[in-house]
Amino acid sequence: MSSTKAENKIDFKLLARHLTQVENNLPGADDLLKGLKFNANVPVIGLTGPPGAGKSTLVNALIGELLKEGKRIAVLAVDPTSPFNMGSLLGDRIRMTSHFNHPDVFIRSVATRGWVGGLSVKTMEMTDVLKAAGFDTIIIETVGVGQSEIDIAGLADITMVVLVPESGDEIQHIKSGLMEIADAFIVNKADRDNGDAFANNLQKLIHYNQVQVPVFKTVAINNTGIAAVLEHVYTQDTTKSIKKLHLLTEKVYRLIQYNRMHDIEKNKLREIIAGVYLKSDFNIYRFADDFMNS
Repeated sequence: MSSTKAENKIDFKLLARHLTQVENNLPGADDLLKGLKFNANVPVIGLTGPPGAGKSTLVNALIGELLKEGKRIAVLAVDPTSPFNMGSLLGDRIRMTSHFNHPDVFIRSVATRGWVGGLSVKTMEMTDVLKAAGFDTIIIETVGVGQSEIDIAGLADITMVVLVPESGDEIQHIKSGLMEIADAFIVNKADRDNGDAFANNLQKLIHYNQVQVPVFKTVAINNTGIAAVLEHVYTQDTTKSIKKLHLLTEKVYRLIQYNRMHDIEKNKLREIIAGVYLKSDFNIYRFADDFMNS
């Protein structure tokens, strides 16, 4: 470890407390966020894609390659929210155990908290806390809910859509929104029989849609193609990209939207509904109107 790196060692325990403070909106969280200062050049990599694409394995491989370069990495694994306790199911963090105790790697799971796109405002705020902590790279792995998962564009400087050769027939149905947010496509598990054909068809589809993004082929389980992906990441000037204004606008919009509804807790709402929904005169629209005006 270099002397500079040792001098700027990140206090993981303090960082974890700050993240908990922000995630749960505890006292002092607002002041903490408003006082953040971070390096805008720290890349935030977003990985999204359907279930089974090997995103967690890919994250593991990216971490391993970044560690070889002496980088400090933070990972936010966005897990599905439990419908019962609104907490994270922690699946992705369990799959990253090979790097979990490394002194230069910080991994945190965060629940989607019911957001359709798989991300919440809290994920955005926690990402900014990580950016201010002194990491060299931040990776956000989103819950694999499929094509609706495009909210990552509001968070990541570089969004990578991970697919597998088995997605073959689905490739023609990829929504334009997913095409627009992708800064790169990664065909993982590309060593399978139809890997090359799938990557070629994907490239043709991208060309047909007049989108200029690269397609990478990886086999994350044995680190094949990982270096090329990271080379692409670190040659992008994300601070002056055309998307920057859109991304900032999206983030501010989410903040305003969240702050206007921050006092509405789903757990409490469920308790109130439980006490009235069996009544014969219950009407969901009248209930919502009364709730908002109470």
